[in-house]
Amino acid sequence: MSEYLLEVKNLKTCFELFRGTVKAVDGVDFTLKTGEILGIVGESGGGKSVTGFSLLGLIDAPGRITGGEILFRGEDLLKKSEEEMRRIRGKEISMIFQDPMTSLNPLQTIGRQIDEMLALHTDLSSAGRRARILELLNEVGIPTPEDRLDCYPHQFSGGMRQRVVIAIALAANPRLIIADEPTTALDVTVQAQILKLMENLVKKFGSALILVTHDLAVVSEMTHRVVVMYCGKIVEEAPTAELIRAPRHPYTKGLLGSIPRITGVRTPRLPQIPGMAPHLFDLPKGCSFAPRCGYATERCREEVPAMRELSAGRRAACHNPVSTEKRTAGNG
Repeated sequence: MSEYLLEVKNLKTCFELFRGTVKAVDGVDFTLKTGEILGIVGESGGGKSVTGFSLLGLIDAPGRITGGEILFRGEDLLKKSEEEMRRIRGKEISMIFQDPMTSLNPLQTIGRQIDEMLALHTDLSSAGRRARILELLNEVGIPTPEDRLDCYPHQFSGGMRQRVVIAIALAANPRLIIADEPTTALDVTVQAQILKLMENLVKKFGSALILVTHDLAVVSEMTHRVVVMYCGKIVEEAPTAELIRAPRHPYTKGLLGSIPRITGVRTPRLPQIPGMAPHLFDLPKGCSFAPRCGYATERCREEVPAMRELSAGRRAACHNPVSTEKRTAGNG
């Protein structure tokens, strides 16, 4: 039996468009243990959300998964039928979508929507499901849940709607939760509450969590390990504390350098990564980050760097990894 709850090996997801093929996820590998929180970070368009949707087989045409393995509890999800995947979604693996406004059905009460998940994935009686719904709403911090069962989504604030979405995701006690930008539409105070809630619930239920986000500040506070994606590929993976302290890939260094800080040396201008991420239709010949990288050499512009292990638990796809002696702001 594998020590990992989830093993993703060489995952590839493409979109066939009129201009050509877009490799949205291009050879992604990572693992996840029970009880672990993994962050997947990067700029918009880097492949983070598509990776999350691929794990659940939620890729619609013109997209399709073209290769790799997704081993969940030792079984390859890519070999499952759609009927088998429907039984897995929600019960074994659930997803928290980024926009609570569109994640909930505006025509059904929140009690009815949670009840649907329980009716589909548990053997609870009607009374048992009602008790479980009240328990879930209480767990996610909905006040007076008995009075809110018959309320509709529009009667809740954005933060409360997101709590309901989390309650639905946790209803059947899934082993793995995928949270896709779960706090994007929320204000900072509510963000902190939601993230702390998710962290506590993962600990309580013994689940594993994949947090998909562009926010490295959130990742630094909440995750055990981080995967950094750029142009559909993983460019760096490391334990969170090590990655924050000493990033090895220039892209990761650039992301960390562009985070505003209220302590330390003040700079007249916040550092930023120069240029823009290339379009997936027109990737450069070598390293996709080379045109924006201050460490790039001719080899970088000609040869795609392979992922290599730098130390125990650390790996990066870079010909010229950044020194670990001292992290400075900017992209190097």
